[in-house]
Amino acid sequence: MADAIDDDLYRRTKALLEPGDIELNGAIVHTDYDGQEDVQMMQATIDVGDIIAQHSGHDPTDCYVYSGNDDTDFSSNQHQGLTLDDEEFVWECQQLLRDGSFDIVIYYRASADHEAILEDIRDLGYDVTGVEG
Repeated sequence: MADAIDDDLYRRTKALLEPGDIELNGAIVHTDYDGQEDVQMMQATIDVGDIIAQHSGHDPTDCYVYSGNDDTDFSSNQHQGLTLDDEEFVWECQQLLRDGSFDIVIYYRASADHEAILEDIRDLGYDVTGVEG
């Protein structure tokens, strides 16, 4: 990790992947978007979610983003990618504003092609740190 803040974010992300009902991997996507660029931030989230869907065996057009506006367990920058037909979990993320720019902490089923996901996120132009559960 580049610095203590990234080390802390990595450790916190790793803790989210601890064994539960589903084995998970994750990614920390570093962007240059500031707090005023929420539209760009949401588009980045959707683009990364589409990559995860593809490498999880889902057609991204068969998935949607649930933002939890009606759920008190969700924060304002927390989103889930779910399948249209049976609302199956594809990914979940938090958009964190840190040091003036957003990071997307996103996690998904460990059965997805982790390395291909990271490569495709880099191809979008983002720095990304992979986190294995």
